[in-house]
Amino acid sequence: MLGPVILAASRSDRMRRLISAAPVTKQVVDRFIPGETVSDIVPIIKDLTGKGLQLTMDVVGEDITTPAQATTARDAYLALVDHLKELELGEKVEMSVKLSMFGQALEGGHELALANVRPVVEAAAAIGTTVTLDAEDHTTLDSMFAIHEELRKDFPQTGCVIQAYLFRTEGDAKRLAEAGSRVRLVKGAYKEPAEVAYQQKHEIDKAYVRILKTLMEGEGYPMIGSHDPRLISIAQELAHKAGRKLDEYEFQMLYGIRGDEHLRLAAEGHRMRVYTAYGTDWYGYFMRRLAEKPANLRFFLRSMVSKG
Repeated sequence: MLGPVILAASRSDRMRRLISAAPVTKQVVDRFIPGETVSDIVPIIKDLTGKGLQLTMDVVGEDITTPAQATTARDAYLALVDHLKELELGEKVEMSVKLSMFGQALEGGHELALANVRPVVEAAAAIGTTVTLDAEDHTTLDSMFAIHEELRKDFPQTGCVIQAYLFRTEGDAKRLAEAGSRVRLVKGAYKEPAEVAYQQKHEIDKAYVRILKTLMEGEGYPMIGSHDPRLISIAQELAHKAGRKLDEYEFQMLYGIRGDEHLRLAAEGHRMRVYTAYGTDWYGYFMRRLAEKPANLRFFLRSMVSKG
């Protein structure tokens, strides 16, 4: 399987330098990360929302090694809030954050990440939108869930992400499927050991369906993070069986992947949210997109050959 190999490469400084230096890389990266600054992204936001889509914005960058860098990440999100305020789009555009960007892995990281993310969540609430806490590798999740629980005391709309390939997630889903919760379910995109995660695609898919059923039958707001046509169809069936209206769940997909499907679901009346990343520190995010789906890797390799 190529996925684990690519994920290992995402941690390699040598591979980072090699791929970053390749002439074709930027144009391929642009497929998934359409800009480096907020100003670059504003036209994208206007275009997608104008087509009936919603967005969740991610400022890329996870390799935080100092508290000062964590503060810079916080300020980047606050600047994003300022721009969203000017656009007056409310809940049509929310934000996704990785707590590693806010210093979670540093000494005293749990408290530091909470202190840095809180003003972002507060600023988002002030303009009528919200924040979703992205899931990272399994060693970070207890901290992420604790921060999520703390933030929801004052900002109950704060969302979180759970990953189907982790054994723990079925239990997490049962706990989180409560009134007022917002939970995004994804398959998972980090290299995890067999002790904590399913390794085979069919096992992950089965777990995804079981967990999604729990969320649909619960009292919260499920967010289906998948590009898989079969899982999307199953999600619609589960929503129907659970008696959910179209505004009681949503689909989420990545910018640059299955754009026609984004528009099709929106045209059918579904809430369709596009996960849109921007920024200069794109390497880790880009490599996980390649690892998630072989078609993404084929696209990249074809581009390198054709432009080489």
